[in-house]
Amino acid sequence: MKVKDAMSRSVRAVKPGTKIIEVASLMCLHRFHGLPVVDDEGRLIGVISEKDVLHSLFPTLDDLVTEGMHSVDLDHQLSLYKGVLEQNVEDLMAHTPISVDADMHLLRAATVMVRHNFRRIPVVEGGLLVGMLSLGDVHKAIFHANITGGLKSR
Repeated sequence: MKVKDAMSRSVRAVKPGTKIIEVASLMCLHRFHGLPVVDDEGRLIGVISEKDVLHSLFPTLDDLVTEGMHSVDLDHQLSLYKGVLEQNVEDLMAHTPISVDADMHLLRAATVMVRHNFRRIPVVEGGLLVGMLSLGDVHKAIFHANITGGLKSR
């Protein structure tokens, strides 16, 4: 069974020049935890996650050492969010995205996902984004294949 047999082809992606406020809106309104980033040709060039957006709000190690863990002004850290919203995706995204190929065996793709602690992963074909695969997609495909007799026992 291949990734292309289980993946979702309906993918919401963003461009590197997209403002973070648009990404944050998508994340909050549609419960996206991350979005693939594509260039004008549709090639996968990055991923932007909630963690990437929120990362700059966390106190740095220097802040913690200098001010102490309980002395950092967390309300001030929260106020930095407005500045984050003005940035572009390319400023915060992961520039070396991990993806799987549409023709990869489904369990091999699931192994990549588990190894990297991902619940969803972009699917590419020749570098172009063609879908997303979730652990739920993997489970559903395996379940249906076993219930309908699509897999042969060995």
